[in-house]
Amino acid sequence: MTNSTYRYPPDEFDVAVPGGAPVGVHRAPRSGWSSAWPFLLVALVCAGVAWGGITLLSGGGNEGNSAAEPTASVSPGPSASASGAADGEGGGQNEGEGGEGGNEPSGEPSDAAGGGDALPGDPALADLTVTIGVYNDGAGSGMAGTTATNLQAAGFSGEIHPLDAGAANGPAAGSVTANTVLYGGDRADTASAVADALGISGANVQESADVAAHPTEGVWVILVTPPGA
Repeated sequence: MTNSTYRYPPDEFDVAVPGGAPVGVHRAPRSGWSSAWPFLLVALVCAGVAWGGITLLSGGGNEGNSAAEPTASVSPGPSASASGAADGEGGGQNEGEGGEGGNEPSGEPSDAAGGGDALPGDPALADLTVTIGVYNDGAGSGMAGTTATNLQAAGFSGEIHPLDAGAANGPAAGSVTANTVLYGGDRADTASAVADALGISGANVQESADVAAHPTEGVWVILVTPPGA
């Protein structure tokens, strides 16, 4: 190889040795990239490790937030429950107040079931031995006798007179327009028991001077229609 075609400067490797062979062989000079790429590789690896660490830490933070979120979502629950309980309590009170008004027993419904206003006396205190006059004033043939039998079956043990209206010392015919019980003196309890046994309205149980003046009868039953019809 001549000096005109050898591109490397002469050095100790060009010294001839016995046999004519060169001591060494030159290599091409290294480029800047070949020197820099190991550092770039290290930088990329470090960047990847750093990114992975940040991602892991970020994921851990999200998991922490996720773990905390159920607590946050559950915490309104008790408030809602408390609110619901308050609403339920208020509703319960309102319903209870309404229920008290609706469930309290009153005399009026039972009186309505009996056919009208309150009875003037207490049937439980009736004198079952009192003499009763039963007067038929258009209720139908034999109705006075049937009613007298029914009163006896109800426990009245005194005399019961089945008569027609207009009889001596009794009520005049047409004196009332509905089945009525009249009593004299202090026989309100007995008259109330008679009306209760026959289903006559408490509004039609009245005190009467005519009954008080009767020589024997203390209660009158005046029938315009069959009792219970």
